[in-house]
Amino acid sequence: MIIDARAQARLNRLASLVSKELRHLLRTDARLFAEPFTLARANELDDDEGLAERVEAFVSRFGRLQDTLGDKVLPAWLAAHGERPGSFADNLDRAERLGLIEDAQAWIDMRKQRNQMVHEYVEDPAVLVSALQAGHAFVPVLARAVKRLIPNADQDNKPQMES
Repeated sequence: MIIDARAQARLNRLASLVSKELRHLLRTDARLFAEPFTLARANELDDDEGLAERVEAFVSRFGRLQDTLGDKVLPAWLAAHGERPGSFADNLDRAERLGLIEDAQAWIDMRKQRNQMVHEYVEDPAVLVSALQAGHAFVPVLARAVKRLIPNADQDNKPQMES
């Protein structure tokens, strides 16, 4: 039940943004992981500009959607439903109890993984491979969270989400 009309209006504004971010992430994810991302592919990044750009796009889009959901959408959803938003971790715990997300700790772990994708990009290809594969596995979790937090936001994403 919606209680706070101002928070609902903010949530409605965020719906369009999240839908667009998810659509872009799903497209990039499909292109980057059309074949497994292996250590051999990671070692090609210096010589394959297209691959490097897909990795950069995935990392950026993954991080942006995760941040938007955790830092903006979730607090807006909680406020719109009469809950008091708290810290990132508190909001995730509350969202898990409400069934909006599946595993609060997984979200915290994935934020750390995302940081590895960014910071280990140049330094250790093996860590990059692991982080990218973990990010790829987490994309459906983000898509499900969008569907739960903003049920109409995924209407334009259904074909990509099913593949």
